[in-house]
Amino acid sequence: MSPAYPPLSRPGVNPARRRLLGALLGLPVLATGGLSGCGVEEESPAQDGPVELSVFWYGGTKRAEATERALRLYSARNPLVTFRITWQGQGGYYDRLATQAGGGNVPDLFQIDDSILGEYAQRGIVLDLGGYADDGRINLNTLPPGLVDYGKIDDRVYGVPAAQTHAAVVFNRALLRRLGVPEPTTSMTWADYLSWAARVTRASGGRVAGSMDPSGDHRALWLWLRGLGTKFYQGRQLGFGSAALLDWFEFWERARSQRATPAAALVDRADSGEPARQLVVTGHTAASFAWSHQLPELQRYTEDKLALVGFPGPRAAQWDRASMYWAGFRGTRHPGLVANVINFLTGNVEVGRLLGLERGLPASLTVRQAVVQTLDDPLAEQVATLGEALHQQVGPAPAPPPKGHGEVRDLLTEAARSIRAGRSGARAATTQFMARAQAALAR
Repeated sequence: MSPAYPPLSRPGVNPARRRLLGALLGLPVLATGGLSGCGVEEESPAQDGPVELSVFWYGGTKRAEATERALRLYSARNPLVTFRITWQGQGGYYDRLATQAGGGNVPDLFQIDDSILGEYAQRGIVLDLGGYADDGRINLNTLPPGLVDYGKIDDRVYGVPAAQTHAAVVFNRALLRRLGVPEPTTSMTWADYLSWAARVTRASGGRVAGSMDPSGDHRALWLWLRGLGTKFYQGRQLGFGSAALLDWFEFWERARSQRATPAAALVDRADSGEPARQLVVTGHTAASFAWSHQLPELQRYTEDKLALVGFPGPRAAQWDRASMYWAGFRGTRHPGLVANVINFLTGNVEVGRLLGLERGLPASLTVRQAVVQTLDDPLAEQVATLGEALHQQVGPAPAPPPKGHGEVRDLLTEAARSIRAGRSGARAATTQFMARAQAALAR
């Protein structure tokens, strides 16, 4: 029986992501009561004949085409299983998932990232995959241990990493060569990075700033904190104090005073993280902060040659981070089948070659080795090279962010914008952030 696919759905609704938290707080907890840790779910009795699973993810056309080919391969090997596919851009994706969760009609299989995994686990929305991992039906043995840990909540597997990525500095190699400024290097100190960025600004006569201002970027702050031996989260609370955050904000105030970063209005527009708005591709900075696997996508927006290095600070501040996960719906009628598809998408070498590095380096080291050996794109090779270099020296993975993380991220961005715009001083913004973030985590 040949698999049948309906047209890909690409909803255009893009409400503010902030609505997600409010929608989640109103969701009913499913009958499991949230984090049950009850082992393998029993498959519901299935009717004789074909099974159709719904699948939902975010990303661009290239990701959609590769993922659809992978799912078709599964159907070719399992003719009674077909997929109802929906995908869209990242904007509005989590709002739509929240709406679906409120109505109890979440797709059987969906893509999720660390910003919301903890939320969905706590609400009993995602399927507990721990039993399938325990009995080998989902094979996690070929994944780096830290990457596996980054999909666990209360020591239960709720998300299987679809791929691995690292936070990186993406820089305009062509611009630096024109200016005669050396390239940044992986693990340069934050002070050295600031000096480098200020040098770029001077060399360009002020036409281009050296670096994006990441003072409102939680991943940059997280790596800064880990470099100091401090945690971002300690359970359901912030793991750092006011002094550390104040130092962070004041560091970027010094960067602005040295003109190492661009005007506040430019930074605000790039804060969304959308690749097309990143200042390294719009020509306003020589470097921006991004996920390593985004390098090929960023390159599409500029004719100048881009390259990447690791974040400033010690390499051990990094960890093997899931760029995103595959997760199942707790209410699916076919949990065992969902687990089987997840195992196929993350552990099959042929699938790995179809997906390439679109979501990042393959999570499975076995698949990764096979894929990396066939790379012929210089940008993808850079991503793989950096990933391998960092993988050898990363620190232990933290727990995935807790419930309330999305609001904490928004509060950090808001505090940084307030400081940049001169609406509040660094000390006042720090005090306000700490109080509001702790309250968000306590809810």
